[in-house]
Amino acid sequence: MKEHEGLPMQRVTVAFAVLLFTLVPLQGWAESPQSAITMGQRTITVHQVKSVVGPSVHIDERGFISAAWVEEDKEARAILFARSDRPGGALGSPVKVNHPSEEVYYRQESPALVVQGNQVFITWSNTHPKITPDKPFAGELRLSRSMDGGRTFEPSILVNDDGLVAQHTFDSIQRAPNGTLHMAWIDAREGRKEPGTFAARSTDHGGTISKNVKIDDDTCVCCRTAIATSVDGIVYVAWRKIFDGSIRETVVARSADDGASFSPSVIVGNDRWVYPACPHRPASLGVDRQGRLYVVWYTEGADETPAVYLAYSDDQGKTFSARTQLNRSKGTFPDHPQMAVDPAGRLAVIWEEQSPVRREVVASYSLDRGQSFSAPVKLNEKNAQTPTVAVNQHGTVVMGWKEHAMPAHRLVFQTVQFPVGNGAVEETERHGP
Repeated sequence: MKEHEGLPMQRVTVAFAVLLFTLVPLQGWAESPQSAITMGQRTITVHQVKSVVGPSVHIDERGFISAAWVEEDKEARAILFARSDRPGGALGSPVKVNHPSEEVYYRQESPALVVQGNQVFITWSNTHPKITPDKPFAGELRLSRSMDGGRTFEPSILVNDDGLVAQHTFDSIQRAPNGTLHMAWIDAREGRKEPGTFAARSTDHGGTISKNVKIDDDTCVCCRTAIATSVDGIVYVAWRKIFDGSIRETVVARSADDGASFSPSVIVGNDRWVYPACPHRPASLGVDRQGRLYVVWYTEGADETPAVYLAYSDDQGKTFSARTQLNRSKGTFPDHPQMAVDPAGRLAVIWEEQSPVRREVVASYSLDRGQSFSAPVKLNEKNAQTPTVAVNQHGTVVMGWKEHAMPAHRLVFQTVQFPVGNGAVEETERHGP
């Protein structure tokens, strides 16, 4: 048993033998070569607290894993960050990110995380200091940073610039190749029935935040934003937009001027899903080194059938391919998909499969830029939820999720290696952990 910042945490690490499985094309997709994907080490942390939200994950070019999550214990909430002490290894002791005066707003999503060398950036929502009963969801969007690899965190800074008691949350963060930090979130500052989607950037490693930019109106109130950047400098933001008749579509907007302005949004799947409430299911974005933009999202469509889809764009998000369904189980409910894309266009997609008595986490992989995918593979042991995934330039993937293991919670991290020599970039990150 360990004590850290007043939050008890018992840590166990489980190492699994290397496993192999074969890539299997989905029915109706083009045939692809048989390709081995290596399942690497799995680690588990046990959290004896009231509740856990998260995690979000990152893996650097040397294979060091980072994670951020929220813990609640005795009515106090804290954002925690931890990093492995070796490539693919177990997380070290967690460090508290928020300061004692900051009250973390409770939500179902993990904090948004970016790591670059010794620089760690986390966005999260702080319960607004002037919250009122008529505005119970009001919060401030904060950016916390560490310049020493996550050993310590500086006082957070405010991201939203309106100064209003309103919702500023469901955020995402991404670092562009030129070093600019881009952030997007859902923002209710205008007092409309439906909030808007806003963005901001930092060009000085999180020291200051730019003037906020409004991207669009009529945003679904609790479907988290997603953000991705490409090697050619395009910034993409995805969210769920509400159209007339309560039709809710996943849309994408792009910026060609480093986040200073954004194009009108483009519908990705044209699902025609009519839903008179917020489904609380975000999309996920990724871009490969050739500029292909990938989108994975959940919808029930016009026929009200739950499904996870993928589509891609080769013209900077102006148009999208036909959508392709990834889930194949007939007896479960697919949910909360997340995706990671390496520079070579190899994809790892992870999502939940729910039944009346179980929540499983499954993953599917593509080695050919989304043309074919492996059959979904179950990953979890206990009831699981909130899957997340990240990949580095060498095709090393880390996946994370939460499992319910009474009387405690578990965060599980699983590494996967795409085949070596299959187009992976050989650049390395020169900064240490």
